[in-house]
Amino acid sequence: MSRKDSLFQVKNTLNLRGNLVSLESPRVMGILNVTPDSFYAVSRHQQKTALLRKAEEMLSHGATILDIGGYSSRPGAEHISEEEETKRVTEAIDAITSSFPEAYISIDTFRAGVAHKSVESGACIINDISGGNLDERMFAIVAQLGVPYILMHMQGTPQNMIRQTDYDDLITDIYSYFSKKVGQLTGLGVSDIILDPGFGFSKTREQSYEVLRNLGYFKSMKLPLLAGISRKSMIYKELGIGAESALNGTTALNIIALTNGASLLRVHDVQPAMEAIRLFKATYP
Repeated sequence: MSRKDSLFQVKNTLNLRGNLVSLESPRVMGILNVTPDSFYAVSRHQQKTALLRKAEEMLSHGATILDIGGYSSRPGAEHISEEEETKRVTEAIDAITSSFPEAYISIDTFRAGVAHKSVESGACIINDISGGNLDERMFAIVAQLGVPYILMHMQGTPQNMIRQTDYDDLITDIYSYFSKKVGQLTGLGVSDIILDPGFGFSKTREQSYEVLRNLGYFKSMKLPLLAGISRKSMIYKELGIGAESALNGTTALNIIALTNGASLLRVHDVQPAMEAIRLFKATYP
């Protein structure tokens, strides 16, 4: 390894239920939404049979992690109670852990209470779109539970983030945000932190592409990077299509994310993402 490579050597393992999972080769996280209003209709799995069928498909295609979300974060999404979100996700986690006990489950929530109950039910990663900003208890709960934490960048809330796109300098501001939050988390003893720049969250389409171009800039923090680009408006609006037609664009941008240092791809379509990783590795062995 060259001196330059070692300078930006990224932490390449996650402790998932006591197992060290390597990120030396990029991994895929499959999206399972148990909501009635997620932006991509095909990803909604409210019925247990449909949920388990999709989970089985994702795992068989090579997903390392299943990401369960019970609160839609699309722009303008309806606000639901913590009790309703908890019910949705814990029922889904219980069903998946019963059928697929070896599966690693991530809980997509910004509420500390939901995160706590989800980990008790079998989740082993917390994926927080708000970076702790929407629940001041979140960081303490993450530290208490001792699970990996996905730290995403967002300004505002899911209801108003579309209007929260002003920055002094986009990349520098995101870096400063991460630096502050990582300092808080490590001070509490959290050791497994994954950075997600939040494509489409409080960012215009142009800003999302600027983040993608500069994704490698965040490697200097020496933490794994997650790219959640799948079927987002930065793809389908750019191409003048709908989310249901945005798989090809998703694969194209996932390749760019991998080239720029992503260790995790969060996707609706696991098999194409696994093929993208395989071709990436063939190109850059």
